[in-house]
Amino acid sequence: MHRTPSRSLWLQPAAKPLLFLVCLGPVAWLIAAAFNDQLGANPAEALIRGLGDWSLRLLWLTLAITPLREWTGLVALARFRRMLGLFAAFYVSLHLLAYGWLDMGLDLGDIAKDIAKRPFILVGFLAWLLLLPLAATSVNRAIKALGAARWKRLHQTVYAISLLALLHFFWMKAGKHNFVEPLVYASVLAVLLGWRLQQGLRRWRGRVRLAAGA
Repeated sequence: MHRTPSRSLWLQPAAKPLLFLVCLGPVAWLIAAAFNDQLGANPAEALIRGLGDWSLRLLWLTLAITPLREWTGLVALARFRRMLGLFAAFYVSLHLLAYGWLDMGLDLGDIAKDIAKRPFILVGFLAWLLLLPLAATSVNRAIKALGAARWKRLHQTVYAISLLALLHFFWMKAGKHNFVEPLVYASVLAVLLGWRLQQGLRRWRGRVRLAAGA
């Protein structure tokens, strides 16, 4: 069967290594900018915020893979979902590490007090904790060990994680009276989750019709 260039491009062996390098680009730039004093008057804050922004973007891209695959017919997009999800977890972990190191000096007692005192940090920390099992079970061996149904239920917690991440971002920006960025991210997430809800309702109606027919 003849494949169009746009479709075969996503199946090229170099596509995954290229995506890997692209995903590493933001953290490489942030670190280089920090060393070259290009992050402004407060480089620590800029680094922490930059890592947090890219955490959200990669998490949203991961959620967008399935709708994009359906809308465009590019089934091969699914092969990039795992890598994007792992990079999202990687950036969230770096975001938390940068906060603990640059803001709190890796003092675990102060970090624990700060997490308990500031709700937006608590919500972000909870999102990271929920993301860890998803990253740890992203390999095929985990699917076999857990069983497909249980593995799927576990990975559906990504929707709750995305809402917690959005709430963390909203609270952080609200302190600076910046609501534009949170609204943009919220709008994109509403489209992605709305599409999934629509698909879920369609499957449920299909099952109801089958049951009624039987």
